[in-house]
Amino acid sequence: MPRVTGISHLERDWLRRPVKIPVRISLDYTQPQAAFVGRVYSSTKVDLDAGRTLTSAQIDRFLKNSNPANVEPFPERINIMQLPIPRVILGVACAAVAAAFPAVANAQSAGYPAKPVRMIVPFSAGSPIELPGRAVGQRLSEALGQQFVVENRTGASGTIGTEYAAKAPPDGYTLLVTNCSHTANPSFFKKLPYDTEADFAPITQINLTYGNLLVVHPSVPARSVKEFIALAKARPGLIKYASAGIGSPPHVSAALFAAMAGINLLHVPYKGTAVAFNDVLSGQLEAMVASPTFVMQFIDTGRVRALGIGGPRRQPLMPNVPTFNEAGLTGFDLTCYHGIWFPAGTPQPIVRKIYGEVAKAVALPETKKILADNGLLPVGSSPEEFADFIKKDIVKQAAVVKLIGLEPQ
Repeated sequence: MPRVTGISHLERDWLRRPVKIPVRISLDYTQPQAAFVGRVYSSTKVDLDAGRTLTSAQIDRFLKNSNPANVEPFPERINIMQLPIPRVILGVACAAVAAAFPAVANAQSAGYPAKPVRMIVPFSAGSPIELPGRAVGQRLSEALGQQFVVENRTGASGTIGTEYAAKAPPDGYTLLVTNCSHTANPSFFKKLPYDTEADFAPITQINLTYGNLLVVHPSVPARSVKEFIALAKARPGLIKYASAGIGSPPHVSAALFAAMAGINLLHVPYKGTAVAFNDVLSGQLEAMVASPTFVMQFIDTGRVRALGIGGPRRQPLMPNVPTFNEAGLTGFDLTCYHGIWFPAGTPQPIVRKIYGEVAKAVALPETKKILADNGLLPVGSSPEEFADFIKKDIVKQAAVVKLIGLEPQ
C-alpha cells in the first residue's frame, strides 16, 4: 500500500489524549478520494500510513456508528493540503478505500457490475431523455450481463432526482441520465442541493439535438413563426405555453424565443414534458417549444402544428420546418444534449468501462438509427471531452438566462 509523504514529521511533545474518530480525506492520487480511519491529535504535522485495506461498506459502518465526544468536530471530508495549521491529524494508522488505489480499483472493475445498475432520470416517465437512456441501457445490459434499470425521480426541474444521484454511493451502481437542464439549473436557482460539476463524474455525452420545435394547437391561427409572433403581439400575455418546469429545455427555449421576438407569453410550468404536452394536445394551452423526439408523432397525425426549430440547421426528418434564424430571429441557436454521469468519487476504471461500452453502443448502426429516427445526433464523447463541454455549456446557459432576463429562484 502507498504511503502519504511530504507531510510526515511527528512532533510527539504536542500530543493530546487521542480520541478515535473516523475521518474521510481527499487525496490527489489517481482517484479523487480515499477514506481513512485513525486517531486525531492536536499538532501541526500530519503522518498518514495506509496500513490495511477496508471495504467502503466497512468504513461507512464505522462512520455511522462513531460518536466522538468532547472533541472539536472535523469536517467529514478534508483535503490534506488545505488543513488549517492548528488542527491536523497526527499518528494516523489508517486504511485506504480500495477504490483509491489503481491496482485494487482495476480488480474491482474486472468484476463490475455484479448486480443491477440504476439509471436515475430526473424527469417523468415518457420524457425525451428516456429514449436515448433506454437505448444505451439496453446495450449496456447486453454487453455487461446485468440489468441497467431506468428509475424516474421527478420534481423541482430535475433537481430532486439529480440530488439523489449526487448523494448515492460512488460504487458504480447509480447513474444519472439527464439533459441540458443540468447545466441550466445553476443559473435558474440561487442554491442547488449539489454542485453541478464537483459532485459528479462525467461519463459521456450520448447525443446532441437539433433544438426544440415550436408547436401550436391546430386552433391557433398561425402557420408560421412570423404569424405566431404577430399574433402574440396582438394578444400580449394571453398566449400560454407549457414547459417541463422552470429551467427545463422547453422553458429556456420558449423564453429565449419570446425575448428575441419581443413578445410576452404566459409560462405554465409542469412536472415533466408528457403532462405538459397533454394540455397542448387538448387545447388548454396554445403552444410549447418541445423536443422533436417527443412531438414528431403528433405532428405527423396533425394533432399539433410545427412552426420552427431552435437549432442552427433544419431537422432532416422535417425538412420543411424552418429554423428560427431563417424565420427572422437572427442568431437564434439553442440546442440540447443528453448525457450520463456517476456520482463523484466513482473509481475511474469503472467510469472508463461504462464510457467504453456506451461509446461502442452509440456507434452501433441500430443505435444510430434509433437516435436518428428521433431527431438526435449521436456523440459518445470521452469523459474529459464531456467535462469540458459541461463547463462551456454552464457559461452558455448563464448567458441565455441573462438575455431572457430571469432572476434565479
